[in-house]
Amino acid sequence: MNPQRYYCKCRQRTNICQEFCLTVRVGIGTISWYAILGRKTIYAVVETGGKQYKVTPGQTIEVEKLAAGGDTVELDKVYLVADGDKVTVGKPTVPGAKVIANVVGQGKGDKVIVYKFKAKVRYRRKRGHRQPYTKLAIKEIVVG
Repeated sequence: MNPQRYYCKCRQRTNICQEFCLTVRVGIGTISWYAILGRKTIYAVVETGGKQYKVTPGQTIEVEKLAAGGDTVELDKVYLVADGDKVTVGKPTVPGAKVIANVVGQGKGDKVIVYKFKAKVRYRRKRGHRQPYTKLAIKEIVVG
């Protein structure tokens, strides 16, 4: 069976996207760029800003705002690393494991309206809030 190639719908319509966007359809379902190259998928569960994220190389995530001076960030609170069939769970973190990411940019989320109202006393307060975030592109996962 000859696999059909599909290109991602990002800006690089003519070239094969190097950010793991190329998929190959074989029968039912799709397999990732890692599977095309014969590699096993790797992912990790990291914590930053009080929240946990499941990340894979090439993925872009939005986390709570980081005071990042440079454009490279190391996330060292890694709770789980899965490399193919080998899964390592930390107690509480995996020793020596870290996730290296590049800072893509910073921004603000959608506006949330906070409205306070008390009946019969003409009390009304309306405020808006936009939560700041940092956009990270996961570069690699280092297993300790």
